[in-house]
Amino acid sequence: MVDGKTGRKRQGVVEAETGVPVVPGQGELFGGMPAEMVTVTAATPDPVESVSAVSSLDTPSAGQDLLPVDVATPKKRQRAPEGERKHLTLLEVDRLLAATKDNPRTGLRDRCLILLMFRHGLRVTEACAMRMDQVDLESKILQVQRLKGGLSTTQPLRTEEIRLLKSWMAERERWLRQWRKKDGGTGAALDRHALFLSARGTALSRKTFWALLRRYGELAGLALPPHPHMLRHACGFALADQGADTRLIQDYLGHRNIQHTVRYTATNPVRFEKLWR
Repeated sequence: MVDGKTGRKRQGVVEAETGVPVVPGQGELFGGMPAEMVTVTAATPDPVESVSAVSSLDTPSAGQDLLPVDVATPKKRQRAPEGERKHLTLLEVDRLLAATKDNPRTGLRDRCLILLMFRHGLRVTEACAMRMDQVDLESKILQVQRLKGGLSTTQPLRTEEIRLLKSWMAERERWLRQWRKKDGGTGAALDRHALFLSARGTALSRKTFWALLRRYGELAGLALPPHPHMLRHACGFALADQGADTRLIQDYLGHRNIQHTVRYTATNPVRFEKLWR
């Protein structure tokens, strides 16, 4: 299909963070998503390329990191109404992770980030600020740097986390190589220390991830619109379901006040299993 104004052939891709057809290589793309699953606010694009298609266009171009025009991103996360669930279930986390597989552009990065945020109860700012030197794949540990005066800890990395991290780090290096080529070999504007890079070559922003998570929630058909802190709460409740005691969960999540941890264990049915025997 040819654009009547420019005379140029419009590419069959959809920009994941804007929902608008773009030239390949610009922004973070959902290159293999079925057209009916993508919110498009401009003219309908040509059919998108196959998820399995591999080309040099799969690497986002440094310089753009736009947000979806159809997702409102508040400056500050609003407190959920009283009685509304504030965490994700294990099934919902699995569905979010599965939804990232429909995004061949940044899905690997996003899947790795979502899994780490859930498994280690990371706040979105803690996750987006992670550096390469916080990950030790050889020793299978993650240095978790807590904010708000919380307890920073060294936590073990599990097999699935290590597998995803290795895959993402290889993809991240590929992004950096291609960006350096486009920049004349200098790559001066790139952040080589940030673990999770944006389409601009800088550390992924919390605002961008918030919008991406909402989009994945829509694709996964979640009943609640997810926000990043729901992954941290999901971690707390999952640990309580495994029978972890309150003090251990407090240390793992880095809470200064144990009252912030009690919410995960106070109503957990595992505590009452030994009663009335």
